[in-house]
Amino acid sequence: MAKIVTSPVEFPKQQQLKAFVRDSLLEHNTSLDIDSKTSTCRLTHIVCTIGPASREVDMLLKLMKAGMNIVRLNFSHGSYDYHAGTVRNVREAAAQLPRGTVVAVALDTKGPEIRTGLLEGGASDEVELTTGDSITVTINDDYKEKCSKSIVWVDYKNITNVLSEGSIIYVDDGLISLKVTEKGTDFFKCYIVNGGKLGSKKGCNLPGTPVDLPPVSEKDKQDLLFGLEQNVDMVFASFIQDGAGIKEIRRVLGDKGKHIKIIAKIESFEGIYNFEEILQECDGAMVARGDMGIEIPPEKVFIAQKLMISACNKAAKPVICATQMLESMTYKPRATRAETADVANAVLDGADCVMLSGESAKGLYPVEAVSHMASICLEAESVFNTRQIFRELKALTPTFADSAQSLALSAVEASYQCMAAAIVVLSETGRTASLVSTYKPRCPVIMVTHNESAAKQLLLYRAIHPVFLPGKDPDWVKDVNLQVTTAVDVGVAQGYLCLNDPIILLMGLAGGPSQTCCLQVIACNKGPKRASL
Repeated sequence: MAKIVTSPVEFPKQQQLKAFVRDSLLEHNTSLDIDSKTSTCRLTHIVCTIGPASREVDMLLKLMKAGMNIVRLNFSHGSYDYHAGTVRNVREAAAQLPRGTVVAVALDTKGPEIRTGLLEGGASDEVELTTGDSITVTINDDYKEKCSKSIVWVDYKNITNVLSEGSIIYVDDGLISLKVTEKGTDFFKCYIVNGGKLGSKKGCNLPGTPVDLPPVSEKDKQDLLFGLEQNVDMVFASFIQDGAGIKEIRRVLGDKGKHIKIIAKIESFEGIYNFEEILQECDGAMVARGDMGIEIPPEKVFIAQKLMISACNKAAKPVICATQMLESMTYKPRATRAETADVANAVLDGADCVMLSGESAKGLYPVEAVSHMASICLEAESVFNTRQIFRELKALTPTFADSAQSLALSAVEASYQCMAAAIVVLSETGRTASLVSTYKPRCPVIMVTHNESAAKQLLLYRAIHPVFLPGKDPDWVKDVNLQVTTAVDVGVAQGYLCLNDPIILLMGLAGGPSQTCCLQVIACNKGPKRASL
């Protein structure tokens, strides 16, 4: 087992050190150095939507090596056979990663949304809608798989009753807008206000128009049951507008799926307005900015983003920032400066994960998009004002916090004091590790567990690097030694642990309660020597 620290050791976390020790925000920011090196260990996790451009084993493996942690399956598209094949490919690719590395699978529900049909040319086809032209929007099922530049089918049967002449229909996150000019029994004639390329099964928004769609459709229910069969790790629940939607999803999942984490996608005014209620019911949230930017004025989306990320940080629940983060990389090899800043600011706001959509699902440069996103996250994490947010989170901690929360807080504070290179948590459920993540440590949290499901679900939390260790030694001492050795080996192999680096260790005791109750400061007993400051 690693030895107990008895003397000071060199500081291993050199990135932006001058800024880190400053007390005020202004002093922190004016002490930043653009030449400062970043860590070799990324704390923010990356979610990738998988589609035609990325579902093969070789490509999935490249994405995982580039930085993908969570696979998102969009159930607005594809058949069950298609998604089952993708899950098989994901697991085959993950099996080729270093021992103990896990990749999670998320099922993204269609939810109570409105979508167009399939284009005549197939799922990957696109047609150009020209501004000033006319187009027919219909609910006639004859056109469900025969959409074209002149007629588009939508799946909301009551749309002809809720819209009238002059109403606006936004398509594909608002990139295309149509104005109703004529109304029939099962169709609208529309004027194309803003044209663009239209693909298959694109989302439609009717801002300001009340729709009577159920929070969980029959399709969603069948999709959730399919997800149970496929052993998905989490559900991204689309268009959640109140706590009742989360409760209904839990009811559908039942006892068999009670372990599955439910992430509420907030993408409407109602969802933002009821966010406090939703947060009490869900396991985490996603700031889904695409539809949100149509349902509310786009210039207010950043306010909603900051509001929801901060609320999740306070509530100790993970939060994902999503949509159009590196949109231009769908067709171009480099992101714009604005997109790069957008990803960085999501990290600085406090997001646990950032997400790619079309960039990785259908884009020409999926690996480059993941690599670029990972690089941005590393730079943003190095300037994240961890001390300030830690002080605020500590002040919000209840006076009579339970032992796990108290130890988590103490572990992060100790990591600042001794400049720890890592916090190692030995845990079965992952609760202690998630609490450590809540207090925004500056170093990675290596969670070693015998519970594969917990390991995958902890990828939702910032800074946590879960390591799955199959098989538990009945000898407690041997088992603990193996877990600590495994954690150290992982840190050394990934380049962020060196000889004599301080490590915070959180664990339980033999014969004691099943919860974490012990905190130690140990020294890394292997790896290369680190150059002194």
